[in-house]
Amino acid sequence: MDKKPFKALLGKQIVTKEGKKLGIVKDITFEARTGELIHIILRDLTTYTANLSLERTKEKEALIPYNSVIAVGDFIVVSEEDLL
Repeated sequence: MDKKPFKALLGKQIVTKEGKKLGIVKDITFEARTGELIHIILRDLTTYTANLSLERTKEKEALIPYNSVIAVGDFIVVSEEDLL
């Protein structure tokens, strides 16, 4: 995957490869030592996302594992199988 500046990901819509909208990128968590990206934190969750059993932050924000990301363009596309 091409390198993208963090700011380019903020505010992007996240969708599954089937086209279901999950929410908007609020933030990204990473391992400080290695720089490895761990989770995308979502805001503006859809009803669909609320029903997925995603890991949550203390503030109940949904976390998408970064390794589920397939593509980054106008949207961030994730593999739904990797979320479950």
